[in-house]
Amino acid sequence: MIESVQDVVEVMDRVRAAVASVIEGKSDRIDTALVVLLAEGHLLLDDVPGVGKTMLSRTIARSIDCTARRIQFTPDLLPSDITGVSVFNQQTREFEFKPGGIFANIVVGDEINRASPKTQSALLEAMGERQVSADGVTHQLEAPFMVVATQNPVEMEGTYHLPEAQRDRFMARITMGYPERAAELEMLEHHGASNPLDSLEPVATAEDIRALVAVVRTVYAAPAVMDYIVDITEATRNHPDLRLGASPRASLHMLRAARARAAMSGRDYVIPDDIQALAVPVLAHRLIPSAHAQLDGRALADVVNAIVADTPLPERS
Repeated sequence: MIESVQDVVEVMDRVRAAVASVIEGKSDRIDTALVVLLAEGHLLLDDVPGVGKTMLSRTIARSIDCTARRIQFTPDLLPSDITGVSVFNQQTREFEFKPGGIFANIVVGDEINRASPKTQSALLEAMGERQVSADGVTHQLEAPFMVVATQNPVEMEGTYHLPEAQRDRFMARITMGYPERAAELEMLEHHGASNPLDSLEPVATAEDIRALVAVVRTVYAAPAVMDYIVDITEATRNHPDLRLGASPRASLHMLRAARARAAMSGRDYVIPDDIQALAVPVLAHRLIPSAHAQLDGRALADVVNAIVADTPLPERS
């Protein structure tokens, strides 16, 4: 039975090892992805094609024995393809709801920014409220529920900007980056002749993840730590290099992610190091730089790091 942070460590070590057997040399990205899973959030993978974004999302889905679906976002994808549609049954003479691709524990949204903003908006209710409304009826989504979406840089052809409301619903964003030379050589040696996903077996179940999430919710965050989170998010709203700061949802996501990171580290309490480690992946994608910051070419990650460095640490009580 899973009921302590030590159980969280044991189960997530197995999941981490399973994912790492497919994704070479990306341990920090894997850890962030698993933190988002335990924090009941959604993950955005952002980078150029071919660096393993889709492979990471599919590997996480394969490592857990739960329902998983992949949605390929294209310009002609319709909102009903995601949420579902009501179909008239000739035998019963009634309309029946046919669930769309969003009805799964882990939903892999591939190249999400290749679909139109109208189609992207079909995800908003599901990601924010874990439910889908269709024809006046609300359908609940089964826990655990996680959207792992990949997107290509907006400079590439056939892409749309993700709306601010959409980006804000992703708990964290990570960039994969190119692998180190040794990791790429190892990938060629082990994965050149076969698909590594074919031999990957689940190491946890959906019930395990639900139990782990329940443990993560009990991780203690002191009032001083919560003040520290709000100090950082408030600083983004008043920073001269930012036109749009972090929302209250960002503060909530930061707290949930910090609890998950603490539990994965074997602690039942949050420390400032958890906040500092998660600040960039949780906050940077929600921010909009000011005009002069864009002209100066200042990266949002650098702005977040500067804010964290300037924010006083909470005092011991």
